[in-house]
Amino acid sequence: MITVLTFNDGVLFRTKLFEPDYRYTHNFVDSWAIDEIVVLDVTRPGKGDRAGFNRAVGDLARTCFVPLAAGGWIRTLDDVRDYLALGADKVVINTAAVDRPEFITDVAQRYGSQCVVLSIDAKAQEHGNYEVFASQGSRPTGFDPVEWAQAGVELGAGEILLTAIDRDGSLRGYDLTLCRKVVDAVPVPVLILGGAGNWQHFAEGLSVAGAAAVCTQNIYHFTETSVRSAKRFLHEKGFSVRRG
Repeated sequence: MITVLTFNDGVLFRTKLFEPDYRYTHNFVDSWAIDEIVVLDVTRPGKGDRAGFNRAVGDLARTCFVPLAAGGWIRTLDDVRDYLALGADKVVINTAAVDRPEFITDVAQRYGSQCVVLSIDAKAQEHGNYEVFASQGSRPTGFDPVEWAQAGVELGAGEILLTAIDRDGSLRGYDLTLCRKVVDAVPVPVLILGGAGNWQHFAEGLSVAGAAAVCTQNIYHFTETSVRSAKRFLHEKGFSVRRG
């Protein structure tokens, strides 16, 4: 189970359809129960600076002793270095990889494939197809998510973070069809995000979609009780989870 925290101009927000939707007044993560944390800077161009987000990454690295992945506006190896210096264990790259696929290899060669999480944001299209979008879900790329995931792994990505844009903030459940297609296509862990609204959705993401991890940012408000409740549910359903 992975908590995804999205920050807009240094402030913790939930998102809906990739737009900041609700501001949280507290930033609490039960680092003993959650398995991993992903933090993403979703600030729009020209709408804020990076200082607040960088402080958040550093604070989480100091207080939450689980793997931490950070992303948002990573364009160069210097950006990667800066996140790792703040305490992140991995970096999440998206638009830069679309624009310059060899950037995946550059990061993997410098820091190792285990450091590279390729984020793929996909939208459903006609006839059951899907398309990858870049620039925070605003720019169509023409890429098929399965083919892009395969290419990313060949270039050096160690994990895939797959987000169904249409499900973001919907609480309707993961896009299991999309997730299963990508999971079956690559040999690396696939983390799925977008749509989880109850604990059963977690179970479906793991069993039906075959994801290595289920991610969410909306259905529990970063409290100890809800994270542990979700894990208790999964344990009772027969899943092997770290219960904290």
